Amino acid sequence: MHDLSLLNLRLFAEVCEQRSIARVAQSEALVASAISKRLGQLEHQMGAPLFVRERRGLRPTAAGETLLEHARTMLAAAQRMQQEMAAYSKGVQGQVRVLVTASVMAESLAEDVARFLQLPAHANIRVTLEECVSPDVVRGVREGRAAMGICWDAADLSGLQTRPYRSDHLAVAAHASHPVAQLAEVHFADVLEYEHVSMPALSAVQILLTRAAAQEGKSLRHRVHVSNFDAALRVVQANLAISVVPREVASSFAAQGEVRVVPLADAWARRRFAISYRDESLLPLAAKALLAHLSGPYAQD
Repeated sequence: MHDLSLLNLRLFAEVCEQRSIARVAQSEALVASAISKRLGQLEHQMGAPLFVRERRGLRPTAAGETLLEHARTMLAAAQRMQQEMAAYSKGVQGQVRVLVTASVMAESLAEDVARFLQLPAHANIRVTLEECVSPDVVRGVREGRAAMGICWDAADLSGLQTRPYRSDHLAVAAHASHPVAQLAEVHFADVLEYEHVSMPALSAVQILLTRAAAQEGKSLRHRVHVSNFDAALRVVQANLAISVVPREVASSFAAQGEVRVVPLADAWARRRFAISYRDESLLPLAAKALLAHLSGPYAQD
């Protein structure tokens, strides 16, 4: 197979989205025949038809849908590469991409990275933080899409090198008028009777809580589904349900007086995070410097 042209892939993706060669030709300031020729080259390379012509325009075939998924990944990677290389031309001497979970992002990571970037030796380093669920953090590091990842250390980190990062303590956030809010601490089994705010199914906290409930022979009573801790705490603040969140994240809401934070007494409620990477010896200098900073003594709590 000849080398794939990024231009051909970009035009192919645009035709898939627009369902029309003519519309793409107009937006790209190209003649339609030139685009058709490039799509024909792409079909020849793939060895399969990529489009079906319908009354409303072009529709990708099954092979076309598969190629579209790969094309989007390749085009996104090429765009990131261009952005990162452009950064070097502007004097940035290092670019570090880090995948992190919501728990890590919501707590101290931003402050830790800010302290790193404020050091004179790191003035020409750029750090990009991208939030995703634990499985995607690990997958992204394994596939080389990021230099490092930070997630709960109970994730499957096999095949990766790791260093410890910070820790947190899960707690129940409840409205001040809720029965749970009157307790000093509580076991998770004792709050299963109440309605909960739920996080995304693949988030580390939600997986942990679902398993803990199953061990009690029960299931969580979901009242509201949200995508992040801030939204969960706003639901609690409105007295719609309780939520299990990191105590460190809930502290700002508790300071407002309407939310109480009751630590969970269960052993699994204390979590440690880990920084993962493929091979420290192969990390760029900027990534090595960030790794040393994040895993330093001040970051161990």
